[in-house]
Amino acid sequence: VRTPRIRVERTLALIKPDAVHRSDEIEDFIVRNGFIILEKRRLHLTPDQCADFYSDQCGQLFFPSLTAFMSSGPIVALVLARYEAIATWKALMGQTSSTKAKETHPDCLRAKYGTSDLRNAVHGSETSSAADREIRFMFPNMVAEPILSGDAAKDFLSTHVNPTLQRGLTELCKTKPADPVVSISIEQYRIHSSGNRHTIW
Repeated sequence: VRTPRIRVERTLALIKPDAVHRSDEIEDFIVRNGFIILEKRRLHLTPDQCADFYSDQCGQLFFPSLTAFMSSGPIVALVLARYEAIATWKALMGQTSSTKAKETHPDCLRAKYGTSDLRNAVHGSETSSAADREIRFMFPNMVAEPILSGDAAKDFLSTHVNPTLQRGLTELCKTKPADPVVSISIEQYRIHSSGNRHTIW
């Protein structure tokens, strides 16, 4: 049987000036959703630094407002890692417009902490190449490591993710949820874990 390939990615997350006072809550949300915070720093960018960071959006009508806002106060920069980190973080953030996010996905971060298209609480890398560039920008001294796959990814998941997952599934087993789908999943977990005490799938 061919072993499925596991890719552990890195992405950059920013907690913007409008939400930095809620950074502890946001970081807790990040960790509870399976991310490892590899690097973290709090900083206050100048308008020129903001213009460099968002250089791909130079020329847009909102660009002056964006750089002014992002340099208006401190931000928190985070390097996040997990399986499919880029797509997962984008999903957790929600739509760029906080107003639309509140209508369609009220539990996402931009719905909870953002107030407008501009003041939308958080930033995330769009692509793998963007993540590499943005991480280098915010963490110039960070050693660049390749995306993990194969045995390296399994080791990462075994060390950082599986213990948390196992604790969560164990707690679910104790609560006996009413949702039949969840109950079936838990029963599958019980059967699997009884046969192999050291494996989380």
